[in-house]
Amino acid sequence: MTVKHVIDEGLLRRFDIPGPRYTSYPTADRFVEAFGERDYIQALQQRRAGSLALPLSVYVHIPFCASLCYYCACNKIVTRHHERAAEYLRYLGLELELQTRHLGRGQRVSQLHLGGGTPTFFSDDELSDLMALLRRHFELVPGGEYSIEIDPRTVTPQRLAHLQRLGFNRLSFGVQDFDPMVQRAVHRIQPAEQVFALVQAARELGFESLNVDLIYGLPRQTPESLRRTLEQVAQLRPDRLALYAYAHLPARFKPQRRIVAAELPSAADKLGMLALALDMLSAAGYDYIGMDHFALPDDALAVAKRQGRLHRNFQGYSTQPDCDLVALGVSAIGRIGATYSQNAKTLEDYYDALDQGRLPIVRGLALTRDDLLRRSVIMAIMCHGLVDYESIGLAYLVDFRHYFARELEQLRELQQHGLVRLHETHLEVTPTGWYLVRAIAMVFDRYLQVDQDRARFSKII
Repeated sequence: MTVKHVIDEGLLRRFDIPGPRYTSYPTADRFVEAFGERDYIQALQQRRAGSLALPLSVYVHIPFCASLCYYCACNKIVTRHHERAAEYLRYLGLELELQTRHLGRGQRVSQLHLGGGTPTFFSDDELSDLMALLRRHFELVPGGEYSIEIDPRTVTPQRLAHLQRLGFNRLSFGVQDFDPMVQRAVHRIQPAEQVFALVQAARELGFESLNVDLIYGLPRQTPESLRRTLEQVAQLRPDRLALYAYAHLPARFKPQRRIVAAELPSAADKLGMLALALDMLSAAGYDYIGMDHFALPDDALAVAKRQGRLHRNFQGYSTQPDCDLVALGVSAIGRIGATYSQNAKTLEDYYDALDQGRLPIVRGLALTRDDLLRRSVIMAIMCHGLVDYESIGLAYLVDFRHYFARELEQLRELQQHGLVRLHETHLEVTPTGWYLVRAIAMVFDRYLQVDQDRARFSKII
């Protein structure tokens, strides 16, 4: 069965609306400045006092990049002054000291992710120092997932070997597209041969899982050029694959103003690219995990989805249990207990807070009972494609069908379009609905239902 038989262009167009990616609920745009350092410290202390705390997840944001990619919407600082890394590393050490002062040293960590920016902007020695810092403050447990984002232009096989010695067991390669014309249009030149050599080296070193990031809808990209890239990816055969839709929002992200809008593919071509990619990745043996993620059947992510153990956090889909996340670095977003928090978004503000001996928390949110309830429903949709009314009702002491009567009524339209099935005891996402799962989750987003200004979000497709 081809993808065209599963999902049609008219349906994609109808539901291709702006909406959140739901790496959290409520989403980060709902954070408030009234939530500050004192609230965060209280959450840390409550975790410390708990006796059954699960292992932590830790995220470290490294914002520096040596060159600018025009499509980028990340919080980054483009610089060729590598001495700035040493200063940033010192402040990460100060933040770690403050975090563990309230959290307690030696907390167990089962998931670590270094993102950016370009984490490999740090030199080998600086990465060694960072990992030593983390190990002084946390216990990285055996069998955990320890990953780092890789810009292929900044590493060699020797650097990959160093990363493995430091304890990283998962790598994510930023590829985006192999076509030279597309690479020039987005200012990111990296020959396919370079990526193939690095992936081969990583396999020989024994990394547990290799991920490749791709983007469709880039300037100068065509269905035919994307086909060639996907053929190369099928040969590369990463364990996991992320296929993101490019969201052109130049008013929000200044680097995107360098992209020539006339060179962007048409809406019809972009939809065609998605259908093509879904078809080709399926034919290449990849399981569809959800939204924009794919994995080979024996990868831990695919196994977790089949077994109903899939979770979702600020880094996307995960096999790790739903757990607290300590976020380090400028702009990093964390979750402790029933709270979310975000660090200062500029280096100046981040450094200034730490110089004053304060955690650099500038905004966040304490979740209400309704937030927690809706989060459970949305994450069940995003991860499992199934919501059991009774289990949610028992967990939150509500009558699900009564509490969500309006939402269930809204879902009837989606049911008519074949995206969901509504049963007496549960709702389930259909195979077609998985491709538009964000639209289904949005029905349960209380904030979004009363806020029609959705332009700040990327479109679903």
